[in-house]
Amino acid sequence: MAHAAPTSGGMPRRGPAPEVQAGTSPDQRRTPDILDARTHRLARIAIPVALALVYGYWVAADNRAGGPITGWNLLLGFVSALVFAVVCVALLTLAPRMIREAHALLWTAFVGIAFGWLYAQSDHSILRSILMSLLIAGATFVVFFYRYYTREDAFGRRIR
Repeated sequence: MAHAAPTSGGMPRRGPAPEVQAGTSPDQRRTPDILDARTHRLARIAIPVALALVYGYWVAADNRAGGPITGWNLLLGFVSALVFAVVCVALLTLAPRMIREAHALLWTAFVGIAFGWLYAQSDHSILRSILMSLLIAGATFVVFFYRYYTREDAFGRRIR
């Protein structure tokens, strides 16, 4: 169907002001939240646990290097997963309360240490593991600092 395009003159406009219709009012700037608060609380625990299980399996697989699965190998995987999950949940809780630089540094340290431990399990030298971990941590810091610098004020509060 064809509709007539509005013209610049003509009849006076009825209804709310154009800014309200265009979606620029303060209430309409945020994207709609389709999940309730309970789902967000569950996801705040479930996602780090799922990531930790993948991480623990990966650590155990790298450590055994294709060899047989042993009890010590399983223990290493579960302990790595437990530490990963606990630190990740702690960071999700504490890091948003920090200033943006500390926020980025905490996540950088977490990613660097987690990657370094994972990389060290695959029979590389400790010097190479440290170097690779520092490279990954440096890239992580650049990305996270940029993200927090553009989305938070100097006190760590989100800019809306």
